[in-house]
Amino acid sequence: MEQARRSQRSDARQQTRVRPSVTMVDQRKENYHYEEALKTLRTNIQFAGAEITSILVTSCYPNEGKSDIVSQLAKEMGKAGKKVLLLDADIRKSTFIQRFQIEGEIKGLSQYLSGQVAVRDILYTTNYENVDMIFAGPVAPNPSELLEGKLFAHLVEGLSQRYDYILIDAPPTLGGWVMNILCASDKVIIPVEASPWGMFGLANMFEFLNEVKQISPDLEVAGIAVTKVDTRKNYFKQTMETLHQLESIYVFEHVIRVDSSVEWSQDNSIPVVEYRKSSRSAKEYTELAEEVMNRVSR
Repeated sequence: MEQARRSQRSDARQQTRVRPSVTMVDQRKENYHYEEALKTLRTNIQFAGAEITSILVTSCYPNEGKSDIVSQLAKEMGKAGKKVLLLDADIRKSTFIQRFQIEGEIKGLSQYLSGQVAVRDILYTTNYENVDMIFAGPVAPNPSELLEGKLFAHLVEGLSQRYDYILIDAPPTLGGWVMNILCASDKVIIPVEASPWGMFGLANMFEFLNEVKQISPDLEVAGIAVTKVDTRKNYFKQTMETLHQLESIYVFEHVIRVDSSVEWSQDNSIPVVEYRKSSRSAKEYTELAEEVMNRVSR
């Protein structure tokens, strides 16, 4: 009897528990053209398909723009009225807490996967409309072991019932632990640097995805986003020609050009659209986000 009473009291405490909240600092200044682009973006996403839940953004190498893409997507999807969860799965070297200037103790994915906390302890509301966040948590000494288990897939599956979209920022690497993240996703977006090095990494990524699809045949490549573009260089034209020769692979029309704003934001772990809203790069990331959402809504 006493045990039953204790269980009831525990259930009552959980029901009244308030979800923790964090503030995502936006340092941008207002810009008319940027705001107009966002209005178009919000209109287009209204037709997003209900069957698509989890979208993963990954790359072979760091600094190819994946975190900027996924954070911008989350913010604009939320503005469009979609319930969005931004899940930082880079438990090896995450920059989200730094880039959004989050203060205080934050519990995250690594602690959940290691059994230290419950799901309710790592879900944070944000000041971004309709956007919740799961941070990566403290750097884990064994990230591959944590992500290769079944707990991550169960987490995504369970949370997919609560959200219209789960946007996953995956580590920029290939391996068994990233394979598990991919298997828990519906679609994947691949940022690629417009260079011979970027094309080499993409070839490795496709080989890796072929292995993943043997386990998860329904996984789809939503598209390739070309970043670090210098239109003066021959390898940009060569990169685009090579990409457009790929069968059944969509290449997003909007590209991200080389810009000092991007380099500065990456060096300081701040999204470029948070650093300088009126910059060319901020506009390009917004246009790319619009195209991505049109693509995944089909």
